[in-house]
Amino acid sequence: MTLDQLRADFDQRSRGSLSLPTAGLLVWCLVGVLGMILSSRAATLAMVFATGAIFPIALGIARMRGEELIENGNPLARLMGICVLMVNLLWAVHIPLLMRAPQFVPLSLGIALGLHWMVYSWIIAHPLGYRHAILRTAGLLAVWFAFPGHAVTASAVVVVAAYAMTILEMRARPIMSTAARPNIARG
Repeated sequence: MTLDQLRADFDQRSRGSLSLPTAGLLVWCLVGVLGMILSSRAATLAMVFATGAIFPIALGIARMRGEELIENGNPLARLMGICVLMVNLLWAVHIPLLMRAPQFVPLSLGIALGLHWMVYSWIIAHPLGYRHAILRTAGLLAVWFAFPGHAVTASAVVVVAAYAMTILEMRARPIMSTAARPNIARG
């Protein structure tokens, strides 16, 4: 298969990949609310635990939408899985920060959990993921400096805004045509 055929197959099987950003949007909305009502330390802890729920929630949404996230034999889907693993290896940074410098966790976690968008953008040959990751990173850095006493809520606002823009763009983007791809065995 050509790269274009693999990309189209990935896009078709994942049905536009809306489950992960939808789950992220929901969880970061909750994080933002918790940041307003909890102490800074408690809000940071809540953010750490809540963001760990994004992937399981996404799996449920994917099942409802008929997205093939895990049982997808396309090598580009495996690449995305490796990217998710790569991003999760950064917990080796978040946990020590939580223990020694918790004020950095909203910044580190907010940026790290958005890094896979770069690879997703390359896979679908569309710049929406590049925009998401870059704007999210710049926005997180800006609010981390601007609102040090409210870093959890400010970070959540940035991430939710990035997700909202990206989801709208994803919904407007047509799924790649699979007319040119050969039939690939599922699984």
